[in-house]
Amino acid sequence: MYVIFRCDCGRVLYAKKGVASRKCTCGKTIKVKTRRILKKVETAQDASEAVQKMQEEIYGGTIFRTAQELKEDTLQNRLNKFI
Repeated sequence: MYVIFRCDCGRVLYAKKGVASRKCTCGKTIKVKTRRILKKVETAQDASEAVQKMQEEIYGGTIFRTAQELKEDTLQNRLNKFI
């Protein structure tokens, strides 16, 4: 079972039920027990999808990309500057 909650910075996160704390990408360490649980799901895959969906609703179409995709975009942007 996984629980979904929000950090003070607004980011939606998930953690396995029973975990004491989780670190957000903003750098804050969050005590999971003190957070209001937004949703509970069974698998990590379901949790990941739910977090992505919630983030998109909050920030209006935010697209999650892999590190490789970001690297390729950055490289393409650099090349476009020289053309």
